[in-house]
Formats: sequence, C-alpha cells, structure tokens
Amino acid sequence: MSATSPTAGSESTGNSDLEFVVRTIAQTAVDNEREFGELDAVVGDGDFGYSLARGFEIVLADWDTFDRSSPSAFLKKVALVISKRVGGTSGPLWGTAFLRAAGAISDRAELDGTDAVAMLRAAAEGIKVRGRSDLGDKTLLDALIPMTDALEEEIRAVRTGGGAVADPVRLARVAASAARTAADATTPMLARRGRPSYTGERSIGSPDAGAVAIAVIAERIADEWARRT
Repeated sequence: MSATSPTAGSESTGNSDLEFVVRTIAQTAVDNEREFGELDAVVGDGDFGYSLARGFEIVLADWDTFDRSSPSAFLKKVALVISKRVGGTSGPLWGTAFLRAAGAISDRAELDGTDAVAMLRAAAEGIKVRGRSDLGDKTLLDALIPMTDALEEEIRAVRTGGGAVADPVRLARVAASAARTAADATTPMLARRGRPSYTGERSIGSPDAGAVAIAVIAERIADEWARRT
C-alpha cells in the first residue's frame, strides 16, 4: 500500500489517505461533542456527543499503535477501540460500521473510489442489522445511504463520460453536499428507532443527531481534503 497521497485528479488512495479520513472522523467527533449532545438532547438522552467524543479520543490517543499492515487491518483495530470504548448504543453501531467497512476491503492493498463506496455500503448494512433500522427510520442511515448513493453516482458519471478516475476533492464535496441535504431532510421525519422513537410525534421538528453527525463529518473531510491537496 502506498504511503503517499495521490496527486490531484487521482481517485486511487494510499495509506495516508485512509488514515487522514479516519483521523478526521475522530477529531470531528471530539470537536463537536457539545453540539452533537445538545442536538441529541432535544428528543434523546443527550449522551450521543459525549459517548462519541470519549471513544474517538481513545482512537486518537492510541493512533500510533494501530496495525497498518493493510487497510483492512487498520480499520479492524479502530473498530475494536470504538466497540469497546464508545458508550451507549453508539459503540456497537459505529464499531460495527468500521468492522464491516474493513471486511469490504479485506483483500485490497490499494483503494479507490469504488472501494470507498463498498466500505460505506458495508457499514450501512452492518448498522441496519445491528440497529434493526433502515432508511426512513430517522437515524444516521438517512444521511449515510444518500451520501453513498451520491458518491457512487458521481464516480459512475465520471467513468461514463470517459474519465478513468474522479478527483477525490470533487468526490468529497459531492458526498458532503448529499449528506447535509439528507440530514436536513430528517427534520420532518418521525423517529422509529432508538430513544427518540419513545417521544413519538415530539421527534418531528428537529433533525436526527446521528444524521447531522454524518453530515458534519463529511463536510470536515471535504474541507480538509481540499486544503490538503
């Protein structure tokens, strides 16, 4: 696996790119602890931001100890930390997401945009099974799945148009835009899973905290990737 970043316009990603994305996810979760918690408190127990931040703090603290022999091995170690150290329902769900993502690229040494889609699809399927939820239940899936759809469509459009690869900065921005639109669209939804579902119609009128977290993370990745490139 390459230890260097791809040049602009290249869809192939090296080890530093995967680490960059995971580290950005972790730092964003820590930086937005209060915002995510306040949003969750509207119809939930308010511990989402705290739980996510505490777990990803450990990911950052243990960063140099993770196995980097392959992309899959790296993600598995991250999944283990999250599963064990993130509290509430977030730990099993986010841990499963990372573990399933690792499984989707188990035989890959170099990653590209289609691998990113495969990881996101696998993560979403894992969350569906673990959380017994699906698109439309007002969960993070309502941002994660549309974001993945948009990413896949952008890659397909580039290749259909004769391009071999898609610009990773463009892909990140497409993903972020789709995630934000989808997260905002959870506002009028009735929650059907998790603690917010206990509040019935009170869950209508505010966006899902998990979906917003996906959007915020995707936006941070897009912003940081643009500066990085």
